[in-house]
Amino acid sequence: MRDYPTPPFPAQPQDVPGEQQKMQPVPDCGEHSYKGSGRLQGKIALITGGDSGIGRAVAIAYAREGADVAIAYLNEHEDAQETARWVEQAGRQCLLLPGDLAHKAVCYEIVDKTVEKFGRIDILINNAAFQMSHENLEDITDDEWVMTFDVNITAMFRICQRALPAMAKGSSIINTSSINSDSPKPTLLPYATTKGAIANFTAGLAQMLGSKGIRVNSVAPGPIWTPLIPATMPVEEVSEFGTQTPMGRPGQPVEVAPIYVLLGSDEASYISGSRYGVTGGKPIL
Repeated sequence: MRDYPTPPFPAQPQDVPGEQQKMQPVPDCGEHSYKGSGRLQGKIALITGGDSGIGRAVAIAYAREGADVAIAYLNEHEDAQETARWVEQAGRQCLLLPGDLAHKAVCYEIVDKTVEKFGRIDILINNAAFQMSHENLEDITDDEWVMTFDVNITAMFRICQRALPAMAKGSSIINTSSINSDSPKPTLLPYATTKGAIANFTAGLAQMLGSKGIRVNSVAPGPIWTPLIPATMPVEEVSEFGTQTPMGRPGQPVEVAPIYVLLGSDEASYISGSRYGVTGGKPIL
C-alpha cells in the first residue's frame, strides 16, 4: 500500500477556485500510478470539474481504461491543459470546455460540444462544485447561497436533462455528492445542503431512468486533498485537514477514481440508485 501524506500541512491560501500545481503537497491524481485494463474501452465520458482533484484523477483513469473524455471547468486553464496532457499521453482524445456552470447556456453548451465532437455520451460525471466556509448564518450572502445551488445541483439537473437524448441504453450517470450529505459540516452549510440534494436527486433519477437502461449513482467522498480545500477553508483547518477520519489523513484523488471506473463500466450493469462512500473509515449510514 502506498504511503500518502499526513497532516499537518503548510499554510497555503489560494484564491477560488484554486490551482492544483500550487498545493503542498501536490495531490496525487494517479499520474504515475494508475494502470488501466481496458474496462472503459471505446466509451465517451463528459466530466465536469475535470481540470484538477477528483475530476483529474477520474479523467486520467478513464483515459487509461480506454475512454475519450470531455472536461468542463471554470477558468483553471493551466490545470485543465495538464489534465489533457495526461489523457492524450494515454492515447485518448480530450476536449476542453471552459465556462461557468452557474449559467444555463454553459450547461447546454458543454453537452452539445461533447456530442458534436464524439457523437454521444456514454458516461456523464457531474463533479463540479463550489463551497465557501462561514462561521455564522448571517455571513452567508443571498448571492452566494444561490450560486452554490446553481453550480452544485441546478447545473446537474440541466446537464442531465440536456445529455439524456445522447445517452443510450447501458449509459451511466455518476454524481459527486459528499459525506456532508450524511454528516453536514455547519461551516459549509450551503455546500452541505446541496450535497444532500444531490444524493436525493441521484436516487430519484435512477428510478426514473431505470426503464431506459441508464444507471445513476453517486459517490460521497470524505475529506479529499483538492484545490477547493486551500482555496475555501481557513488556514488552521487546511493544516489539519483529514485528521478527523479514522485513517488520520485526507484521501488523495487517485483513491477516489476507482469507484468512478467501476460505476462507469459494464461490470456495474445492475448497480443503480446507490451512494458509495470514500471516506477514510468514517461511516455513511
